[in-house]
Amino acid sequence: MMATKGLLLYLMICFSSAVLFAAVVHRHQFNGGVPPYSVLSSRVNNVTGHASLSQDKIWPKLEFSWRLVVATVIGFLGSACGTVGGVGGGGIFVPMLNLIVGFDTKSAAAISKCMIMGASASSVWYNLRVPHPCREVPIIDYDLTLLFQPMLMLGITIGVSLSVVFPYWLITVLIIFLFIGTSSRSFFKGIEMWKEETLLKKALAEKQESLADSLGEFLIDADYESLKPNDEKTELQTIMCNLDLKRILVLLLVWICFLLLQVFKNDVPACGTKYWVFNLLQFPVALGVFLYECIKLYKGSKKRRLAGNSESICEAAIEWTATNIVLCSFCGILGGTVGGLLGSGGGFILGPLLLEIGVIPQVASATATFVMMFSSSLSVVEFYLLKRFPIPFALYLMSVSILAGFWGQCFIRKVVAFLKRASIIVFILSAVICASALTMGIIGIEKTIQMINNQEFLGFLDFCSSQ
Repeated sequence: MMATKGLLLYLMICFSSAVLFAAVVHRHQFNGGVPPYSVLSSRVNNVTGHASLSQDKIWPKLEFSWRLVVATVIGFLGSACGTVGGVGGGGIFVPMLNLIVGFDTKSAAAISKCMIMGASASSVWYNLRVPHPCREVPIIDYDLTLLFQPMLMLGITIGVSLSVVFPYWLITVLIIFLFIGTSSRSFFKGIEMWKEETLLKKALAEKQESLADSLGEFLIDADYESLKPNDEKTELQTIMCNLDLKRILVLLLVWICFLLLQVFKNDVPACGTKYWVFNLLQFPVALGVFLYECIKLYKGSKKRRLAGNSESICEAAIEWTATNIVLCSFCGILGGTVGGLLGSGGGFILGPLLLEIGVIPQVASATATFVMMFSSSLSVVEFYLLKRFPIPFALYLMSVSILAGFWGQCFIRKVVAFLKRASIIVFILSAVICASALTMGIIGIEKTIQMINNQEFLGFLDFCSSQ
């Protein structure tokens, strides 16, 4: 957790510095007489909005062309790698749809959500058919899902509000700093795991069973040791073992509550009394589920610790103290905020975080993808009701993502089992985040330079006037 705290400190310093600099720019331009709304951006006022620099809706036709071929290839590879890493791939899809296919930024963010939902759904279906690599428990950690999902959705709401107020250049700077931090930390985490796996493989090769057993407690992928014949399960038994209907029902209720609140909020004037009521009602919904799960983890961890039981209450290899719970809640909100700013699912924070708290890569990927399925599907339903994307194009790219999510998981799992290196999943996670940082950074810098040349306002926008 020390590395996680260091990463969060780095992000907070970068965030504070960038916001302070933006405040200085805002005051300088405002005092200089630059009208703050000379070119007022059209913002997406919903749970998954993304700041846009254009009011025009640009929807290219779905027809065979080199642009469609390139989009299909990038969409397939991005979905396959994104779901394996547990980050979705929104940071790749939005620039691809905007620059290559030609969609406006708002429509690109909406279709990106459709692709993330399709890839996540197929990946979840695949994961349900896969047993846990080393324990007789579901491969999806429902405790961590209930802990992070409400805070993630709450963070998305905050991120959308910030995307309305923050200037475009500030969002670009924050994304670059965030992605560089999480990508580099994931890369070093992967190197650590690679070294551990190398030691274990040498131990197995030398047939030192005692040493192999001691290192096996820290092994990232215990699937290297084949199950005994009497432990093998049928596919149906594996699916039933991986399903926790009671907790899935709780997640569905939270999903429905957030959807209704967002739909109602879109039908009322911005900044009115009802608008703020619907916004604030999201807090008790999210905090209620979050606090319930926090209390459960805290009491369960304390009880086991007092009994001398070193086994963790869930997949995370940390003690669920008050400090760690607050830290995880902050990370959940931060992940959602990034999702709101980017139009992504928040997996860019959740995926690396799960690895940092000791979750093995297979479970981290399955859990993060399961969480993204809920957040992205909520966005897709709302975008559909608001008619934010062309259905034929969205269905086509979502179909590509569905195939990519399933076969990507299938291929990478076989590679991991063959090479006996689960660290490959971590390296894929780092690569996807790095690619997202490059694409989003380059586009953001280019548009910022364009705004500077056009002498557009670069300070903070008024929230109510920007709706």
